[in-house]
Amino acid sequence: MADDQEKTEEPSSKKIEDARNDGNVPKSQDTSAFITLVVALAVFLAMFPWIESRTVYLYHYYHSLIGVEITKEVTLQLSIISFREVIFMVIPLALAVSVAGILANVLQTGLIFTTKPLMPDFSKIDPMKGLKNLFSIKKLVEMLKIIIKVGAILWVCYFFLLAFTKELPTVISFPLPDQLGWLKHKMIILISVILILFLVLALADLLFVRFSYFKSLRMSKQEMKDEYKQMEGDPKIKAKIRQIQMQMTKKRMMQEIPQADVIITNPTHYAIAIRYNQDKEAAPKVIAKGTDFMALRIKEIAMNYNIQIVENPPLARELYKKCNLGDIIPENLYKAVAEVLAFVYKSSNKSR
Repeated sequence: MADDQEKTEEPSSKKIEDARNDGNVPKSQDTSAFITLVVALAVFLAMFPWIESRTVYLYHYYHSLIGVEITKEVTLQLSIISFREVIFMVIPLALAVSVAGILANVLQTGLIFTTKPLMPDFSKIDPMKGLKNLFSIKKLVEMLKIIIKVGAILWVCYFFLLAFTKELPTVISFPLPDQLGWLKHKMIILISVILILFLVLALADLLFVRFSYFKSLRMSKQEMKDEYKQMEGDPKIKAKIRQIQMQMTKKRMMQEIPQADVIITNPTHYAIAIRYNQDKEAAPKVIAKGTDFMALRIKEIAMNYNIQIVENPPLARELYKKCNLGDIIPENLYKAVAEVLAFVYKSSNKSR
């Protein structure tokens, strides 16, 4: 019994779907951050000439204010122009980052909409449970991940920024456009290195998150059995299975009708397609049957393929009641069916 309770089985598709409907999906924050950072960098580099031109404009504007008396009007104009230029430079980048953040989550989890995570859960405010979660293994792992990530990023930034600062005494004497060019070059180097580091961390985090997620959804053998029984006993699932089976049977049946030798009808309520291949079959076989609308469809297909339709209400009813698809006709109906086939062969000059 203890073995049954060990969660050793991989989660079923139903278990994964239920978790997804509850908003429980594997999502790596590091992967989202990496994708967002890549998009932000690409947009920033694409916008850099624009940002550079607006920065130069602000520089010349501020330079033109040297010696000007600072009044309320000048202060207001200074604030408006500064705010306008900063907004023009920041908003496109902010929008791109926002869209990238959304796409990063969608790429990981797909489109999902559920309100269950928003529903109030009073167990979450249980102080004992909260204290237990605070000192859980999961929290410890998350803390170690944060320490490693922050430590690695800070060390890389410190190493490169220290090297860049050694060039500052020379760069200060450059004209502003050259200073901006130097800054762009160094930013590309620094961000490229950080991106490589982020990529490694993101891939590691993505693998770890997905492994932990599917491990948390593992099921015991008893849970697998219970779920199977529940699914088998669900009337909706059974009805759906029967519906699919009927659709497949009808499709195969309709494909068999062109091979029929004759269609025996009621004439309106029943239609039974009979095939007789003396080389392969010991007796005539029912390859299609139907009532009402299905009977009409069988007759329509038969007419399209010039298959003869014979009206014999008693025989049609007996064949429909006693024969399933693919059945050889009963012995007590041999004579009646043989007479119909003989009539068909004679009228169509067939020989068997």
